[in-house]
Amino acid sequence: MSSSVGTSGATGGDTGSATGVRAIVAAHGSLAQGLVSAVDTITGRAGALLAVSNTGLSAAGVEQALLNALEATGVGVVFTDLPAGSCTLAARRLQRARPALSVVIGVNLPMLLELVLRDTATGADLAAAVERGKEHVRLFAGTGNVG
Repeated sequence: MSSSVGTSGATGGDTGSATGVRAIVAAHGSLAQGLVSAVDTITGRAGALLAVSNTGLSAAGVEQALLNALEATGVGVVFTDLPAGSCTLAARRLQRARPALSVVIGVNLPMLLELVLRDTATGADLAAAVERGKEHVRLFAGTGNVG
């Protein structure tokens, strides 16, 4: 498992931590672990991201798992998969008590790669990573019906 943490939000300073973790990736099932594994493999920078899964956890359990990860790493960034998913809701609840915490919803591989491959992990780097992720969502429509 990799890890990534920061101490300030997207508008501020360094989002990295003393542990080397730049961000937490929290998602349903094994999605977070898969994304972190792919980033580790592509970049060779294992340990930059920490995966957290909601599998088998209640809403309170997801929140506690994220809190534990935040406290262990000191990071200030959590990437989540779905806007109204349990990981996002837990991260947003934690954000109330930690206003410097940045929550990025709709995580994808290009945005994680952008953050991990940067030399720094500032708020500007986080914003650039989010933009990179948006740029890589495309549709090449076929001629048939979908589904």
